[in-house]
Amino acid sequence: MDTASFQFVVFGLAVAVLSNLHRSRVWRSTVLLLASLVFLGFLAHNPIVFLPLAGFLLLGYAGLLMLERGWSRSAVWSILAVLFAYIWLKKYTFLPEGIFLHSPYFTLGLSYIFFRVLHLLIETGDANEKQHVGLGAYLLYTLNFTTFISGPIQRYDEFARDQFASEPIALGPRVIGLQLERIVRGFFKVNVLGLLFHLVQEDALAQMVHPYSPPSFKLYAAFKLAIVYPLFLYSNFSGYIDIVIALARLMRVRLPENFNRPFAASSIMDFWNQWHMTLSTWFKTYVYNPLLIALMRRISSLALQPFLAVFCFFVTFFLVGIWHGRTSEFVIFGLLTGGGISINKLWQLGLTSAMGRKRYKALANNFVYVAFGRGLNFIWFSFTLFWFWSDWKQLDRVFTALSLVQWLGVWLMAGLLMTVLLAFWEWLRAALLSIETAEGPVLTSRYARVVYASALGLAALVMTVLLNQPAPDIVYKAF
Repeated sequence: MDTASFQFVVFGLAVAVLSNLHRSRVWRSTVLLLASLVFLGFLAHNPIVFLPLAGFLLLGYAGLLMLERGWSRSAVWSILAVLFAYIWLKKYTFLPEGIFLHSPYFTLGLSYIFFRVLHLLIETGDANEKQHVGLGAYLLYTLNFTTFISGPIQRYDEFARDQFASEPIALGPRVIGLQLERIVRGFFKVNVLGLLFHLVQEDALAQMVHPYSPPSFKLYAAFKLAIVYPLFLYSNFSGYIDIVIALARLMRVRLPENFNRPFAASSIMDFWNQWHMTLSTWFKTYVYNPLLIALMRRISSLALQPFLAVFCFFVTFFLVGIWHGRTSEFVIFGLLTGGGISINKLWQLGLTSAMGRKRYKALANNFVYVAFGRGLNFIWFSFTLFWFWSDWKQLDRVFTALSLVQWLGVWLMAGLLMTVLLAFWEWLRAALLSIETAEGPVLTSRYARVVYASALGLAALVMTVLLNQPAPDIVYKAF
């Protein structure tokens, strides 16, 4: 039930039907709250394991109430208390083992609750006019089952605008059809594409660490490892997001988009504007912008200001990296992520300075430059993800299976292949979109969408029956 399974989709559709039996906001809110509590019950049957999560929610709400009453001095302490409680409950390894709770408890969804609670505390602390958030609204916002497992991270004002509207947003036949199509697409991504990519990765990993694998097998396995995990992660995560956005829309709530064709990005900076966008936006709003403003107030040199932005990018995306996990592997993931985006920014600054804005802009739009940028971006992301999906023991076995020269060759060939494949994909997509029908581009016509969704649904049904194997868990639920 905690994955993009058939059972989860049926549960979500049933809740959407119940939610639409009455248009009043009280009815819709009651249905959503009860559904979210039932969903939690499916995830863990012992109520005791929810006590630390309940304590975390109460801590956040207590801080919110103090800020609503004008106790502005409590803002920093409330944020620090919530931050420490989150780190403590997640058992980050830099804390002493003795201070943790050692009985089992429930932490699934805690990271996304943490972002929402911090958002409420920061916005309420900064607001001149304090807006009261009732306990019911607070629980609806933080426990909403459509965003509980893996987001997307929605602002409270956007959630409240739809959920508590006296007149709910429209839900006609066309909207329903589009959402059902999106559910089918998401289900296909997770349960077919994601599963197939996952099986390829597991097979490649087994070949890499097997002591008797021939060198040629290990080279081919390393090549697959360099390519397949980003595709798996995208299929797994974006497919789940497709499903929950569609289910929420059927319940008359608009969730923010979380992906915008990230592998079409030609630079690391553009990539993070298109991948897990709600996470990037959250960190930009609450880390990058305040840090940059604070530094610019203290360092007035115009010549240094671009480099202040580079530093702020590094800090922001280092934190993005270490948010993903509590072990030292994610420190490296954060360093590589922050370092990559900082180098990208320095590259842009250097070229702009050397060539001028006009010539650099022309270069940045050049087809060949963009194509190689996509390939380089894909391979860098894939390289950083080795510290995302693996641990130190496994990394040692994988990286020592080949020499440094062999690994460099693997990354070079994988980068060239992805440069060509992604360029071809973009060309094919543009060509198909240019084909016009009476209803507009052929890919967006009603008949094409029906055929497309039917084909994906049939393929998903056949593949899940033939493989008879559950899809991998949603990766981002672990964070």
